[in-house]
Amino acid sequence: MELKVSSLAERPEMRDRVLGMANSWPEFVTQDPVGNAHYGRISDELPEYVLFAEDERGEVVAHAHSVPFALHAEGRGELPARGWDEMLLWAFGDLRRGVRPDTAGAVSVVVDPRLQGRGLSALMLSAMRDNARAHGFSEVVAPVRPSAKHLEPHTPIEEYARRVRPDGLPSDPWLRVHARAGAAVHAVAPASMTVAGSLEQWRHWTGLPFDTRGDIEVPGALVPVRCEPERGYAVYVEPNVWMRHAL
Repeated sequence: MELKVSSLAERPEMRDRVLGMANSWPEFVTQDPVGNAHYGRISDELPEYVLFAEDERGEVVAHAHSVPFALHAEGRGELPARGWDEMLLWAFGDLRRGVRPDTAGAVSVVVDPRLQGRGLSALMLSAMRDNARAHGFSEVVAPVRPSAKHLEPHTPIEEYARRVRPDGLPSDPWLRVHARAGAAVHAVAPASMTVAGSLEQWRHWTGLPFDTRGDIEVPGALVPVRCEPERGYAVYVEPNVWMRHAL
């Protein structure tokens, strides 16, 4: 497959097609309020950090979003426990205040569901690394959502993140793609994304009854969702794995 990778800064007319590309995110994952408030801003305010791939017919088949932020600003220095959410908040807070960024953060790599398993995620990750290097950064950090963790929702994320194959690479496929690109597991972000909603909302998002108090296994969720029927809500706190790419 012949692919052409561009940025939205180079081709702003492609924004709607890039953001409108099909994806395979579970519905509840798209309900994170921090993501809803900031993800669309990347293409508007930081288009040079949105990359996309087109096939021979000009169809958008993958895209990758990243953000620049000041990891080493006063009061920071460590990758945050609130991973993905905190990284977006830092990035747009820095942009608003004019703080000079020192790190590129990987927000997402999305591949058309029809073409998953063909190496496009590795291609886009490589393009993201190249883009960060071209903007003068020496590191990309990524709060990675392990792609097979949903199959083991009760396995502690620390245990899962450190699990390796005999060849020393991570057992999780998406962590392994990052490792092959040169990244190393750094730490766990135990509260990388938080989705809270009413029981009716969770029923709509998942098709499950959400009528029993306790931990509910939800397809696509990396950990169980905590259901509190007597209080009328349920909460999902997703852990991610921080990986660091030296450039």
